[in-house]
Amino acid sequence: MTTEEKANIDWANVGFGYHKTDKRYVSNYKDGKWDEGTLTEDSNIVLNESAGVLQYAQTCFEGMKAYTTVDGKVVVFRPDMNAKRMAATAKRLEMPVFPEDRFVEAVEQVVKANLKFVPPYGTGATLYLRPFMFGSAPVMGVKPSAEYQFRIFASPVGPYFKGGAKPITLTVSDFDRAAPHGTGHVKAGLNYAMSLHAIVTAHANGYDENLYPDALTRTKVEETGGANFFFVTKDNKVVTPKSDSILPSITRRSLMYVAKEYLGLETEEREVYLSELKDFAECGLCGTAAVISPVGKIVDHGKEILFPSGMEKMGTISQKLYETLTGIQYGRIEAPKGWIRVIA
Repeated sequence: MTTEEKANIDWANVGFGYHKTDKRYVSNYKDGKWDEGTLTEDSNIVLNESAGVLQYAQTCFEGMKAYTTVDGKVVVFRPDMNAKRMAATAKRLEMPVFPEDRFVEAVEQVVKANLKFVPPYGTGATLYLRPFMFGSAPVMGVKPSAEYQFRIFASPVGPYFKGGAKPITLTVSDFDRAAPHGTGHVKAGLNYAMSLHAIVTAHANGYDENLYPDALTRTKVEETGGANFFFVTKDNKVVTPKSDSILPSITRRSLMYVAKEYLGLETEEREVYLSELKDFAECGLCGTAAVISPVGKIVDHGKEILFPSGMEKMGTISQKLYETLTGIQYGRIEAPKGWIRVIA
């Protein structure tokens, strides 16, 4: 597809927000089975006032991106992993699993139907894809919905950090993100709803994000409201927190693989204690939206922890991780088998 066939969008200033595209995918679950699914131009959803999603927050979602690579191909990064994670989330929320193969096929359909909205290579912009599912049948008693809708929409988005990623400041939150045996390990909408008050509070106090400690002992690092942590030790080992209530980030798992297999670094997934934050050389958040957000400072109830990487730029190892993973995504570096799904 040539540049002339692209949508008339100022890609350099598209911003990280919702932009309606031409088509989205819809499939409905009724009488114990999913229908065949279809693409539609209708971006609106009509629901009964007592729908399960509106009454009891029975909803989950995923996030991924389509890219234009250096050689002009349109690709999606590891959609099979999103399909697996949504299946795990659906089971935890007593929702029917949308078949993983159909999930990937639906992603392909949405990207192909919106090719003109996939930003050109070199703009820093991407096509964000949002698969989601919700209980659509009326419910009064507290129980799972009898019917569901699975949808995927697409929206072109600019880089999460326009002008480059500057290190951010976190605060150790007094709120809990997830209970020890709760839903922190799945991508349920309710996890994000409960984080809104905490993030607004953090912003009001001058911080960019929250560090949520574990809810049981409040001594261990878990994650932020929407991203996993990783740390770099002073001898360049990449460490990521281990917990049953952390969402298994696809970006984080990919970065750990890149660290070991591409950069030859030692990696470790283990419990990380707040008391050892001062000993790390670098700290970062990782997720689909920004890939890596460098952290320069964490404030723990008045005590400031400044990482040696500083507040001006991403740390050396974090930068290498970022450049390698984005290089894989954009086709500048050869990808591990199965990571890149070519759409067009």
